[in-house]
Amino acid sequence: MSLCLVIDDMHPSLPEYLAPLGLTLHYRPDLTAAEVPAALAAHPYEGLMVRSKLRITRELLAHGPQLRYVARAGAGVDNVDEQALADAGITLLNAPEGNRDAVGEYAVGLLLALLRNIVRADAEVRVGQWRREANRGEELGGKTVGLLGYGHMGRAFARRLSAFGCIVLAHDHDPACLPDENATLVPLAELQARAEVLSLHIPYSPANHHVVNEEFLAGFANAIWLLNTARGEVLDHAAMVSRLRTGQVRGAALDVLENEKLAGLSPEQQARFDYLRTAPNVVLAPHIGGWSFQSYERINAVLARKLAAFLGVGE
Repeated sequence: MSLCLVIDDMHPSLPEYLAPLGLTLHYRPDLTAAEVPAALAAHPYEGLMVRSKLRITRELLAHGPQLRYVARAGAGVDNVDEQALADAGITLLNAPEGNRDAVGEYAVGLLLALLRNIVRADAEVRVGQWRREANRGEELGGKTVGLLGYGHMGRAFARRLSAFGCIVLAHDHDPACLPDENATLVPLAELQARAEVLSLHIPYSPANHHVVNEEFLAGFANAIWLLNTARGEVLDHAAMVSRLRTGQVRGAALDVLENEKLAGLSPEQQARFDYLRTAPNVVLAPHIGGWSFQSYERINAVLARKLAAFLGVGE
């Protein structure tokens, strides 16, 4: 009997997807982060399935000596100490294929909302203001869109941008990254020279912390529209706010923030957030790019397929 501890809420289809794999699930989304170590130690779990309730650390793994895999129900693995897993011989599985389409669609929506002043116009009409000329917007068609990162999410966005007649440039630090029919892979300098829109699609890691900073933004030849559906920490918010104030960033659509615990912002973060939430050329959302009803279930299907391959089921 192979036991798997599930500590976060999952789509109710999970048992159905995993039943053919011969797994016994202990579904415990009620556990707090502090209770997980004791729960791991209580049974010989071979698997741990998580979303973002807690960090997967070397100390946590010590409580689950029989763990063989950690399954992250989502794309990002910034809450996982990958080196600790590797040292313990534990396989990490995640599911970017499960929510890439949700993110790709959502990024288009954010960009259109930004370019066409949709959020601002809606708010004005609701209070009786009818300002057509003040809300004249920009068309997406024909714009040069630069993508920083060309993995699952960047590709899903590029595929949708192709329908608008955009020129899509992508830069990825991975030399194994391949182009496709929806984007041209270019050096960073070329992306900065040509892009009118910058969209971030890179994972968070210590190496990527504030990789989009003052120096990075200063490298763009054009004033740009900025989108972030990746992770808030990859973007230096101080640099972004500074350039929003000068117009070098024409507007920003942010699904993620530098600190998403809004009740616990530092004074500096609070000052930046106060600017962003009142700026007419900024669109904000609570990290919902990959958060669709369809992706919620699809993530289960992706994890089940990867677990089947890992366990050798059906070979």
